[in-house]
Amino acid sequence: MTPVAVAGAAPVLVVDDDPAVGKVLEGLLRQSGHDAQWVSSASAALEVLDQRFIGLVISDIQMPNMDGLELLTRIKQGWPDVPVVMLTAHGTVTTAVEAMKRGASDFIQKPFERDEILYVVKKELTRNTSAPAEAAPAGGLKLGSSAAMRECDELLTRAARSPATVLLRGESGVGKELAAHAIHDRSKRSTGPFVVVHPTALAEQLLESELFGHEKGAFTGAVSRKPGRVELAEGGTLFLDELGDLSATVQLKLLRLIQERQFERVGGTQTLTADVRFVAATHRNLEAMVAEGKFREDLFFRLNVIPIRIPPLRDRGEDVGPLAVHFCREHGGLNDRPNAALTDDALALLQTQPWKGNVRQLKNFVERLVVMSDADRIDAAVVSRELSRSAEPPLSASVAAPVAIGGEASLDQSRSAAERAAIQEALSRAGGNRTKAARLLGVARRTLYNKLDELGIDAKR
Repeated sequence: MTPVAVAGAAPVLVVDDDPAVGKVLEGLLRQSGHDAQWVSSASAALEVLDQRFIGLVISDIQMPNMDGLELLTRIKQGWPDVPVVMLTAHGTVTTAVEAMKRGASDFIQKPFERDEILYVVKKELTRNTSAPAEAAPAGGLKLGSSAAMRECDELLTRAARSPATVLLRGESGVGKELAAHAIHDRSKRSTGPFVVVHPTALAEQLLESELFGHEKGAFTGAVSRKPGRVELAEGGTLFLDELGDLSATVQLKLLRLIQERQFERVGGTQTLTADVRFVAATHRNLEAMVAEGKFREDLFFRLNVIPIRIPPLRDRGEDVGPLAVHFCREHGGLNDRPNAALTDDALALLQTQPWKGNVRQLKNFVERLVVMSDADRIDAAVVSRELSRSAEPPLSASVAAPVAIGGEASLDQSRSAAERAAIQEALSRAGGNRTKAARLLGVARRTLYNKLDELGIDAKR
């Protein structure tokens, strides 16, 4: 029977040095309608990631030369938005925690079964489609030295001393996850795991399993008992990011977890205890949601024990300059431009911008400045040029100069020519790195890969 393609499913890359495992897993995924590819080494996996769009990586941990954990680290550095699921024959919570610390999305124990693999793949592809890409924390950098951020940092330090639940408030991109990391790192639990859950990226059943784990046979795909994020965070901190869209059922279970430190795995009857510290975050107005009956009042009170609001970047303009200088130094090192520096007039212009995406937007924009500038001295003219490009539609907006098109050219031809020029310029600036080129163009990697195919551009040239 011909497999039915999974609508909208992104390609899955399988990495395992054992052909008996790799080929079977590749075949299983293809039979289920997924675009799957198997490679036998971590180095081959990195080459594939650089050549084509990949939506999910499934990698063995025990491999020669470069093992799965090192591959995971490399993927998180070069392709931070690609989820990675680890295969382990050892299946211990300790191994899982180490993988989670390095950024793994999930783990699967060998020997695995068809339903379990398909369940995890569906969950991760759903999560990656639904959840917005998050920028990595800025290398431990404090989010600013303004009076507002000094006060915020002092609150984070005080909160870290207590086991009480913390609710971080603020707009998207202000650095709530970085603040949660700071609380964990300054607490008595700093040697324990820091585990992140993005609740709104998953359907209700998937979220319950993600949080609490499941017993064998709890649902289709649950072929063995599996610990959830609560168990993986034992002795450490569980960070619950963006709580605003939780269902009533999950809200009730989360209330019991925070209030009584007790839970059951999905499909289980044994009551377990949770030795974890809870930090939550949201950009939503939970008070208004409580008034509208969309969020439990008792859960809100349990979460809001220590509320800390992180101010938006526009309200602390004095932080823009120091942050921009730090990001310029950071991206200069990553892009072989160690002498790249922002001039005083460039910094002054950056401080006038609203930065609706806050610290995350500023960091991404400075990276663009570093890559797109021809000289190490990045002045206001370069900033102004890139700001004007950012304000226009993606791809065609990145053309450095008008494209000469014959008078008879159609609108589609003109658009294609402009997009081709923009993509080629970005690829040139990025040294052929497609992921970096996509960031420079302000589009998703998948969008860039689709355009490369559509326009017949060979990115290797």
